[in-house]
Amino acid sequence: MSMKLKLPVLVTALIASSGSAAFAESEVNLYSSRHYDTDERLYSEFTEQTGITVNRIEGKADELIARMKAEGLNSPADVLITVDTSRLERAKDAGILQSTDSTVLEVRIPSKLQDSDNQWFGFSQRARIIFFDKNDVIKPPASYLDLADLAYKGMVCHRSSTNVYSQTLLSSVIENHGEEAATEWAKGFVANFARKPQGGDTDQLRGLVSGECEISISNTYYFARALRRDVKGVTADIDMIGWVFPSQEAEGAHMNLSGAGVAKNAPNRDNAVKFLEYLASDQAQKYFSAGNDEYPAVAGVGLSDSVAKLGLFKADDVDLSAVAKNLPVAQKIFAIADWQ
Repeated sequence: MSMKLKLPVLVTALIASSGSAAFAESEVNLYSSRHYDTDERLYSEFTEQTGITVNRIEGKADELIARMKAEGLNSPADVLITVDTSRLERAKDAGILQSTDSTVLEVRIPSKLQDSDNQWFGFSQRARIIFFDKNDVIKPPASYLDLADLAYKGMVCHRSSTNVYSQTLLSSVIENHGEEAATEWAKGFVANFARKPQGGDTDQLRGLVSGECEISISNTYYFARALRRDVKGVTADIDMIGWVFPSQEAEGAHMNLSGAGVAKNAPNRDNAVKFLEYLASDQAQKYFSAGNDEYPAVAGVGLSDSVAKLGLFKADDVDLSAVAKNLPVAQKIFAIADWQ
């Protein structure tokens, strides 16, 4: 059973007059910025297997991080679940997570998808790849660096620099090619924008359909979702959209994470660790792909049909913990390149 409550209600319920009511032998309290209805299946299955009730609240990642920091020792949070390496690293820097010693997680989750101090672990992945209008683009960019080529001037749609996907992509370019090359790339990339950065990933795909741009970048699960069910402004014209897994002759396609960590002051720490270990199970990993069109973090777990349709590719093998440490440099480059 999963209980989804608004944050003030949950905190009121958990912090009783005794000051220790946040602890319950058969409960785990999740702070989650994943807003996917399909995750309900994850939580209900965990409860069925363990008897541990999942109390869940949802909010924006930065709001949840700030709240946990403000709550301090009185925080009822056991686990923080959020999307993108940059947010996971932000939570670590805020001092709201703790290291987790788990043989299951060490064996199941690849080391490149773990924080260097084991404060967070990646449980699902999305490749950030290039999409293009097959009617107008004969030779699409083959790599991220190609997106700065003058041949694509005025053709590219992308999100703003305030978006975490933009931040992590640039941070990975820094890690793979160095700060100087990343700066020049960002300048060239911005010069090729067809419009001011705006919207979400689905809006970048809609830009191809509307003709506002000929090339865009999106995480794979937005496109796979449009293959699986109707997405307004995309699915009806999806046959006009082609895709490229970038940099297959070099570092490989950049991967984003959805991950989680045990809260620093977790009142139900043992249950929190059990929950993370469950997320690494084959069954839970299949839910990530089937329910939300993501790639499993654990090798050998089968893909849903919508994800498999995108084909095989080489993923960037870079350590995402190292990528996250480049975020301050990325912010500096955004300003230099005038990436709004």
